[in-house]
Amino acid sequence: MKKLFLILCISASLTACQNSEQSSDKTAVDKSSGEISAPAYKLSPEVQKLQEAALAGTHAYDLTESLTTEIGQRLAGSPQEAKAREWAVDKFKAAGLQNVRVETFPVRGWVRGVETAEIIAPYPQNLEVTALGGSSATPEEGVEAEIAYFPTFEDLAAAPEGGLDGKIVFISGRMEKAHDGAGYGPANQKRRSGATEAGKRGAAAVVIRSVGTDSHRFPHTGQMRYQEDVKPIPIGALSAPDADQLDRILARGETVRIKLTLTPKELGPLESGNVIGDIIGTEKPDEIILIGGHLDSWDLGTGAVDDGAGIGISLGTAQLLLENGLKPKRTIRVVAFGSEEVGLVGAFAYAEKHKDELINHVLASESDFGAGKVYALRTTVQGEARDALIEIQKSLQHLGVAMEDGDTSGGPDIIPLRNAGVPAIRLQQDGYDYFDLHHTPDDTFDKIDKDEIAQNVAAWATMVWMASEADVDYRAAPAQTIGE
Repeated sequence: MKKLFLILCISASLTACQNSEQSSDKTAVDKSSGEISAPAYKLSPEVQKLQEAALAGTHAYDLTESLTTEIGQRLAGSPQEAKAREWAVDKFKAAGLQNVRVETFPVRGWVRGVETAEIIAPYPQNLEVTALGGSSATPEEGVEAEIAYFPTFEDLAAAPEGGLDGKIVFISGRMEKAHDGAGYGPANQKRRSGATEAGKRGAAAVVIRSVGTDSHRFPHTGQMRYQEDVKPIPIGALSAPDADQLDRILARGETVRIKLTLTPKELGPLESGNVIGDIIGTEKPDEIILIGGHLDSWDLGTGAVDDGAGIGISLGTAQLLLENGLKPKRTIRVVAFGSEEVGLVGAFAYAEKHKDELINHVLASESDFGAGKVYALRTTVQGEARDALIEIQKSLQHLGVAMEDGDTSGGPDIIPLRNAGVPAIRLQQDGYDYFDLHHTPDDTFDKIDKDEIAQNVAAWATMVWMASEADVDYRAAPAQTIGE
């Protein structure tokens, strides 16, 4: 029904506006209900064709199903990620992309091992834990120690160095839920830097509340980092209910002892790679609009929302253009980035390998936030070219997409490109529930909504086609750099 409603909205609004123009007022979108308004704005025949075909089709849905079913989890540098590259090459060629190739690069290998945690005192019980990516190991017999409790990462960072000798640090602190995932950055500090800060203060190990917004008894994994001059200590993430349990016991004023066993292994340098394919532009083939997602995933689930859906959406967009016989003026490049989860390794490898060509990359965008409905367009493009993007947004109003002010990276794997001056654009998805699933065993294909992912393809195809045809200089105003 949702798909039929979207198609009818487009047709009805076109009929109502054959001889009229629509102002650039923002479209109201109810992110919770998914209802879409249908402003009267005349679509071009090409955009109408793309949107109707996307909404009636299953391009991204089928690709995501294929990747997650036939390959499954795709840990960076693993044999499964290598199989995913082979899968991507086959799918790129089948879609009709040109110059399909794999650009390989080395990545640090890591695999998880035994993962257990238990409260020894005062109330013995098991806890659900998982190692964070890149964590060092405990001794095989585990480490047992008293808990040193810090409500937030900031509390730990403010503590004097020393004083935690031999203790296991527990960092709580909840992630705030938001449609745009705004709570992720602040909450993620404890995951990325918790082991370093605890190590500076003499701790033996760290456990954190998972960086997520769910109440399921699934811990969230994710990459952490060590500082070279600080002794590495193991770090794991507890599920939200288990973190709550520790909070309650500590609130009673009890001294808590836990035992933590994590036995991951470093594998040394392994091979990863980016898969690349092009639709060569007819008039400006040297000007590249880059779109993509990342091919790797964490190993607990099958990487459907992170980021099988992004692969499906970006490749499905190219597939849709080619199926409908549309030949863009500019080159459309699709990149399936490797090893995003372990530090944007594929993104930096792409930026380095293509550094002399980045001046010809005129726009870049990644789909890496699940498969929820697109509700806004954000961009770093300024000046006259921004007017062209406002025109794109007007054609997206039929899909419930508004123009939003505010900066954007264009997606995680676009950060190195943006920092090299490539303008970024992003179709913002509704990610209110995204961090319920992110980096957990629950990130599986059944969480993909067929109609919502089809709306993504309709929005992406509209954006990519109109951006390729616009007679503007997207690089007229330099982009500012941002941090990782």
